[in-house]
Amino acid sequence: MMFRAMLVCLTVGTPALGASLKPVTSLSTSVVRLSDLFDDAGAEADRVLGPAPAPGGRIVVESAQLAAIARQFGVDWKPNSRTDRAVLDRPGRPMTREAINAAMRAALRGNGSVEDVDIELPGLTPPMLPLGSLALPVVSGLDHDSTTGQFTGLLSVTGPDFPAIHMPLAGRTHAMLDLVVPTRRVLPSDVLRAEDLRPVRVRAETIRVETAREPGDAIGFAPRRPLSAGQPLALADLMRPALVHKGKPVMLVLDGPGLTLAAQGLALEDGAAGAHIRVQNPSSRAVLEAIVLGPDRARVLPDSAPVSTTLAAAR
Repeated sequence: MMFRAMLVCLTVGTPALGASLKPVTSLSTSVVRLSDLFDDAGAEADRVLGPAPAPGGRIVVESAQLAAIARQFGVDWKPNSRTDRAVLDRPGRPMTREAINAAMRAALRGNGSVEDVDIELPGLTPPMLPLGSLALPVVSGLDHDSTTGQFTGLLSVTGPDFPAIHMPLAGRTHAMLDLVVPTRRVLPSDVLRAEDLRPVRVRAETIRVETAREPGDAIGFAPRRPLSAGQPLALADLMRPALVHKGKPVMLVLDGPGLTLAAQGLALEDGAAGAHIRVQNPSSRAVLEAIVLGPDRARVLPDSAPVSTTLAAAR
């Protein structure tokens, strides 16, 4: 029935001698011509017999129909058996999700909605297009609930070499966040560096705590527990790395008017830069409170207990 047009008011052309059947033809246009079925089809070779199948589809023309077409157009061909047939394929490609999402974002922008979102289209079967086609997708009639993210709309696809395609769309949008995540497994003993981090975009609904958004939020910090590569960095899981370690020697300094005193002490707890820790003067056994200045170095707080007399004076 696809070739109904050829059965009405057709002009019989001049017979072609020795025409041969084309068992398989790959179509590149939106119509089927006589030359797609037969080689040496004669003067009527360019005759349009009917529409081509949709991109990605095929037509099978059986022996009896082929014989009728040959007679109608004066093609010198007869079937050898009932198994003679011609297969007409029209190659196609599915429209990319990226193209559909771009059309959705344009519709969201025109609708006054947030454009920078992840678009979920469950169950969508993208329309098939001719190979090399310049297709233009447009989403119209968009109804978007900014609170739930639910939306409906109509996807229309037009192009110069295929009839317009219209299909409904339904799905959900998800707000996105820019984060940084580790490029590798990170242990509590590791201090994060710029090369240990990479940017990612994640759905905001998946993040429940304050998280490192930029490299500066994590560089120089160490995790409180092992972290996997690609895992968001919760700020509560990050700490400044310890510069003073429990049970290790620490240089104690005490600033006074025009004088700085220094002596060796023992750290009673770990401490990062700026942390308040307890230290012990090994000579007097006095426990002092100090603030960590740097690696194995701390300043005794002014209101702490006096430093031992074994401290050496230094300018």
